Formats: sequence, structure tokens, C-alpha cells
Amino acid sequence: MTDSLTTTPRLGAGTTGLALSVLVASIGTSAANVALPTIAAELDGTFAQAQWVALAYLLAMTATSLAVGHLGDLIGRRRVLLLGIGVFTIAAALSAVAPTLWMLIGTRALQGIGAAVMMALPLARARDMVPPERLGRVMGLLGTTAAVGTASGPALGGLLITVAGWPAIFAAMVPLGLIAAALVGTTGADEGQTGGPRRGFDLPGMILLTVAVALYTLAVTSPGDQASWPTLPLLGGAVVAAGLFAMRERRTSHPLLAPVLLRNRTVSLGAILNLIVGTVMMSTLVVGPFFLAGALHLPPAAIGAVMAAGPIASICTGVLAGRTVDRFGTRLMTAIGLSGMLLGALALALLPDWWGLPGYITGTVLLAPGYQLFLAANNTAVLNSTPVDRRGAASGLLGLSRNLGLVTGASVLAALFAAASGTPEVAAASPDALTAALRTTFLITAVLLAAAVLLSLAPTRTRSIESAGDATGEPPATTR
Repeated sequence: MTDSLTTTPRLGAGTTGLALSVLVASIGTSAANVALPTIAAELDGTFAQAQWVALAYLLAMTATSLAVGHLGDLIGRRRVLLLGIGVFTIAAALSAVAPTLWMLIGTRALQGIGAAVMMALPLARARDMVPPERLGRVMGLLGTTAAVGTASGPALGGLLITVAGWPAIFAAMVPLGLIAAALVGTTGADEGQTGGPRRGFDLPGMILLTVAVALYTLAVTSPGDQASWPTLPLLGGAVVAAGLFAMRERRTSHPLLAPVLLRNRTVSLGAILNLIVGTVMMSTLVVGPFFLAGALHLPPAAIGAVMAAGPIASICTGVLAGRTVDRFGTRLMTAIGLSGMLLGALALALLPDWWGLPGYITGTVLLAPGYQLFLAANNTAVLNSTPVDRRGAASGLLGLSRNLGLVTGASVLAALFAAASGTPEVAAASPDALTAALRTTFLITAVLLAAAVLLSLAPTRTRSIESAGDATGEPPATTR
């Protein structure tokens, strides 16, 4: 294995393929949202029904993240990644020609399954290809491409709608998917189960986890009139399904989520931190537009430009963050990244009240580099500490925790912001009430991030990790 990412054509092309996979899946997450009003009008649906075009993608991607990672461990991560890109690309083509709204929703759900593969397995595949001391910069590259995809998706979608109509959004993903598949195909043989008995696939566990995640996602991402959505029964069902899943995983000989993986403090802590950070990062997307429109009276175009400041800062700092992780180590950089995010959250809580728009932009720009540093360090730590035959499951767990954080932030922080505004309808709140609500929301996120910093600095119990590895015949994982 070479020390550089670019000294061989195969490694350079393979890394580009992994980055392109993440980029295309990220575009798929955000580009379709701007088309929802047009889709509703042209396919004779309501706006609430059209929201399922976005929700089906998010739900399928979240619910299957862990399962596809585990499948990669069983039959080969390169093989499953290529299969996922194929599913995503075929579903994109079908979405472009969908004659009805409900068929489009179905193809988007299928596309979300492919996206789960394309977001999770590049992390594990990168660890297969790249030595540990160089992994941080690849994680920084993947984080940068995710930020590019999320940031450029709405603008790209709006342009394609204007030029060629909403089907062009999905049609444009087809050639990108084909290029990604061609490049990933150059990454060489799979590195997975190479000896010993092969594990089976835990189908009952996958069904239970999918049901739990789907019910939770539905509970907190209700389209249309939330008052008519059975949130509490859905949450109750999610808890029951999650409990049954945990019981299943303790008893089966081939678990979807091996208990030994969770006993590895680096992996379990990485998932918890990912959940917290995902929740916090969603706050700028769900709270920011209301504050910018209602308190600062910005027009939609200006809101879009301001909202792009954070992703642009992420794009500019992602690769540098990865190189920093390689040089200074994961534990220190995780804590520094979270501390940078904490500073950004405090700035968002306080500066807009003092400086207005410059204060808000300052907060979002401060938040982004800390996020990229955390992402590169946390992903590197988890993948470097995971045995080779569990890397797919570990990357799937990171994807699951991130997506659960995003949907939790979209629901909980939006509800917190609305409650803090003191009015039944946020759009009718006064500028002062919206500023106070922004302050409350980001002070809460600052508390969450402070807790995350303390967790990241807690001592590592090396002995228990080694014992877990010995008990299963797996090599002991390195500590964080």
C-alpha cells in the first residue's frame, strides 16, 4: 500500500469514485426539495403528498444504513457499493420518467436505499484502501464532497427545473452515477471476510431495525398538518421495535449490529457524538430561514445566499481538516472540532442580537470548520478502531446516527424554536420574539455541544475493549 493518495492512478481514481458517490447521494438529498411545488402541480398532487418525494428518500436512506453496511461486510464492500450505485442510478432514471406522483415516491424510496450504500460504504472502503496515517485526509475529502452536494443541490435543482423541467433533476444523476461506478470499479479486490466461518445475514434483525427507524423518522418528520399525525403511537412503536431489535442482537449468533462493536468505546462514542452533531447542524437549516425572513426581513434570494455561507466555509476547510487529523491525531482534533462548534453555537445565540446579519453569518462560518474537523476526526477514529470484517457495519452505524440526528434536529429544534417564540404561528412572531427564540435554541445546542466535548475527553477504558475483542476472536480495537 502506498503512502499517498495520488501516487498510483488506481488509488487516485478510486478515491475520486468514493468522493463522487458521496457527492451524488448528497445532491439527491437536497436537489429534489426545490422541485416539490412543481411536482405537485404537474402530477396532480397536494403539496403534503409531494413532500413524500423527499421523505421517502430520507426514510429509506436512514432505515437501511446499518443493514447495507453489514451486507458489505458479508459479501464485499466494493461489490455492495457498486450494487448501491447501480440501484441509485436506475432509480434516478425511473424517477425521471415516473408518470404518477406515487410511482415517483416509490422510485425515490428505491433511490434512498442506493443512497444509503453510497453514503456509508465509501467510509469503510476508504479504510480498506488507505493506510491509517493517511485516512484523515480522505475523510476530509468525503466530508467536503458531502458539503458540496448539499450546498449545490438546491441551486442545481432550480437551474434544471428552469431549463428542462423537474425530470431533469433525476436524469442528471444518471451519468454521474455511471461515472462513479466506473471509478469505484478501479479500487481493486474487496477486503472483508477472508477466513473462518462466514456469518449469516440477520434478516429478522434488519426488519426490526428498519421498522424502528422508519416509525421514528415518520414520527418526527410529519408532512402537512402535524396535528393530524399520530406522533405518540409512532414513537411508541419505534421504542417497542428498538427493544425487540436489542433483544434479538444479544441472542443471535450473527447479529446485524454486533454487541462487541458497541462495547468498543471509540465506535459507540463516535455514534453518540455523530447523533449530537447531526442534531445541532440541522438547527441552522430549520431555524435560520425563519429568523432571517421574520427578524431581518430578508427576501428569499438573500436568505439563500446567507444560508450558503456555512456550506461554503465547510467546502473550504474540509480537506485541510483531514490533513490536520492525520498530523495531530483523532482524539485531540475531535475535541477541538466540537469546541469550535460550541463557539459557533454561542456566536449564533448572541451575535445576531448585537450585530444583526453580520452576527448571524459570523456564527454559521464559525460552526462549519469545527464541524468538518469533527467529522474527519470522528470518522477516522471509528474506522481505524474497527476490525476489518466489521468496517461496513461501523460505517453504517455512523450513517444511521447522523441521519437520526438530522431528523431529530429538524423536529425537536424546530419545535423548541416555535415554543420559544411565544406565538402559535412562527411566521407571525415579532422580530424581537424571533431573536429571543434564536438565542434560546442555540444556547440549547451549545449545552449539547459542551456535553459532547466532555464525552470526547473522557478517559478510555482500554481493558474492557480488549476483553471484548478477545471474547469474540476479533483483534482488540485501538482506543480513541
